[in-house]
Amino acid sequence: MELVEESPYRFRIDQHDEMRVPGVVFASRSLLPDVHADKSLEQVVNVATLPGIVDASYAMPDVHWGYGFPIGGVAATDIDTGGVVSPGGVGFDISCGVRLLAADLDRSELQPVLDKLMDGLDMSTPRGMGKGGLWHVSGRSGLAAVLTGGSRYAVEQGHGVARDLERCEDYGAVGDADPDRVSDRAIERGGQLGSLGSGNHFLEVQAVDHVYDERTAEAFGLRTGQICVMIHCGSRGLGHQICTDYIRMMEGAMVEHHIRVPDRQLACAPVSSPEGQAYLAAMAAAANYARANRQVLGEAVRRVFERVTRRGLDLVYDISHNLAKIETHAVDGQQRQLCVHRKGATRALPPGHPDLPADLAGVGQPVLIPGSMGAPSYVLTGVPGAPAFASTCHGAGRAQSRKQAAKSVQGQDPRRQLEARDIAVRGASRRGLAEEVPEAYKDISEVVEAAEGAGLCRRVARMVPVGVVKG
Repeated sequence: MELVEESPYRFRIDQHDEMRVPGVVFASRSLLPDVHADKSLEQVVNVATLPGIVDASYAMPDVHWGYGFPIGGVAATDIDTGGVVSPGGVGFDISCGVRLLAADLDRSELQPVLDKLMDGLDMSTPRGMGKGGLWHVSGRSGLAAVLTGGSRYAVEQGHGVARDLERCEDYGAVGDADPDRVSDRAIERGGQLGSLGSGNHFLEVQAVDHVYDERTAEAFGLRTGQICVMIHCGSRGLGHQICTDYIRMMEGAMVEHHIRVPDRQLACAPVSSPEGQAYLAAMAAAANYARANRQVLGEAVRRVFERVTRRGLDLVYDISHNLAKIETHAVDGQQRQLCVHRKGATRALPPGHPDLPADLAGVGQPVLIPGSMGAPSYVLTGVPGAPAFASTCHGAGRAQSRKQAAKSVQGQDPRRQLEARDIAVRGASRRGLAEEVPEAYKDISEVVEAAEGAGLCRRVARMVPVGVVKG
């Protein structure tokens, strides 16, 4: 596949065959996927064939192979010209995202009680597949308020404070959610909120070790030496089931709407069609479930911190990286209503955007980018005039499959290696740690440098891990 280097951090795949727009990859040369081992660039090309797609099929610096869309893929379709929505452009873990809380506590002050804190977080954080949760909500009638109210409903039920909602994407809940569009099987899988789930999800205690922009960091509530907590999780089995259900529906809908795609994993339907509207309503319900899930976990962490350290935690921000949103953007000089798919990609609103809370309007939206286990994580912010519909990367991006990663560290003890670096580990199996070792991921600092170099965002602060809770 031929890539044309437009700038040091931007590569173009010219239109060919059935592509309706070019492909654009934001990356350094060393971050580009190996076309022989990773088919994500082929997926960038396939996405460019979707009906109604505008501008380009984009890939972020952390791009790697996914289901239908690459992980790290961004694409927008024009609703008024038959643009489609594709569940593969969101993924199975709908509204998987990151929540960052900042403590009124420095690393030196935490050290004497770190073990006690980590033990408390270990005991209060459910994780693993089907292992329960902190908030049990039974049946369709019980879940309906969660699926429509998200974090807002969780706060009403005592899981957090009103200020939290000011620092959540969409103020804690996506509109137009319809629980009636969620299958009974998905409802059955969603009765327990407040769990990390499985896979690469985690809860990490971190320390801010570098601030790049003092003014913006201060607005976010961050300072050098400060302790933070980062939570990464999503919609668990409920979101997975919704994606599964609607991929099947879309496969049938494509025949009715005379749509052909090069990969069945790109099954889709026009946004304005009954099938498209049903998916968006169910996806919004799953997104609200994910927001409530992180809200419940965040409040549990807050209570452990208050008990152990006698200090509080304030929410910096909560942002998703698997979602399709109806947004207005300029296309060829005209404002158009688009369905923006971000799969393994994060919204990054610039200063002055109307969707920002008043206290962030002058600096932009916090963008939360977790690194691989044991590596730094970053807080970024949106910048004016950014390409790709105000989107950026979502993490380091896998370089190895979980199986490859586990095989690569045979004979080693990942837990001992982390503890030798003064990183406390709780509740993680050797296999779970082996699947998430830093070698399995791209270099997060290089990914962030490429994202900033491409004009997608700007660095604000860097955090290093102090302790981690995993399944």
